[in-house]
Amino acid sequence: MILKGAEIGRYLARPDPTRPALLIHGQDAMRVALKRAEAVKALVGPGAEEEMRLTRIPGADLRKDPAALLDAVKAVGFFPGQRVVLVDDATDAAAPAIAAALAEWKAGDAVIVVAGGALGKSSALRKLFEPHPAAATAPIYDDPPGEDEVGRWLHDAGLREVPRDAMRDLMALARALDPGDFRQTVEKIGLYKHGDPAPLSPAEIAALAPATIEAEVDDLIDCVAAGQAREFGRLMRRIEGQGILPVTLCIAALRHFRALHAAASDPAGRAAGLARLRPPVFGPRRDRMIGQAQAWGMRALEDAIHQLIETDLVLRSSSRAPAMALMERMLLRLCMMPRGGR
Repeated sequence: MILKGAEIGRYLARPDPTRPALLIHGQDAMRVALKRAEAVKALVGPGAEEEMRLTRIPGADLRKDPAALLDAVKAVGFFPGQRVVLVDDATDAAAPAIAAALAEWKAGDAVIVVAGGALGKSSALRKLFEPHPAAATAPIYDDPPGEDEVGRWLHDAGLREVPRDAMRDLMALARALDPGDFRQTVEKIGLYKHGDPAPLSPAEIAALAPATIEAEVDDLIDCVAAGQAREFGRLMRRIEGQGILPVTLCIAALRHFRALHAAASDPAGRAAGLARLRPPVFGPRRDRMIGQAQAWGMRALEDAIHQLIETDLVLRSSSRAPAMALMERMLLRLCMMPRGGR
């Protein structure tokens, strides 16, 4: 049985213990590891290793000792309950041992969970599992988690009800982060909200999301886009003290103003324009950028982008002009620039 689309997530959340084996494979090792862990936990529950109901066998070991898998599948444990034999990092070299264990599998034996990397169509493991009448195959693609899957993770983290605006920002965060980082963020949110009856807010999500190394730069560019000239000097001195390169500031400013332009020009509205960006903008920062895009207007934003591109060309040229002073003057000019052009 080959699982497809949304049924992959649903099945791995509640695997059928009457099926003898499950193959999980994919290009992204982190995604495969998360799905494998989810499936194993759903089959045997917590404390399985302490109760010796979970046996781990590296895939490479089966080439030297192919009988080890069948022995583990047939072994009778000291504790009652479902048992699983996990074959990790499996390659096609493990296929004969897995085929032999599948042929001898009977109801009551341990379920075989096989985790592999990128397996092509000609893979011996896929040829073993995909046509099998009882075993299941779950190909894991590099897609961000869907809303149903995020909802299950939130439920596991203790968050039963999440407002629509908070879920929207979580989905934006899921598209921006690696799966492991996002899962850790969900768990952190669950710990933060433990015992708090107030609904999860976008501001809390933004505060708990992983901080970027560009946080100080973002603060400076936000200050420029908002026209806060009084704050500009203090933030600029802090940036200089950190040794950030002028070209880094220019790239960040260009990215920010292009995002504002995308928001201002989107026919579906500014919020929709920011949501289409990669990575998307969410939380309080999205609200600030919506206000900035409205205040600037299309023509003023186009003028700002043009000036930033010219500055970027000068910074990358053989000009002897002091680079940081050039960038500071450019940003200050943007900070005091008239807004409101359409």
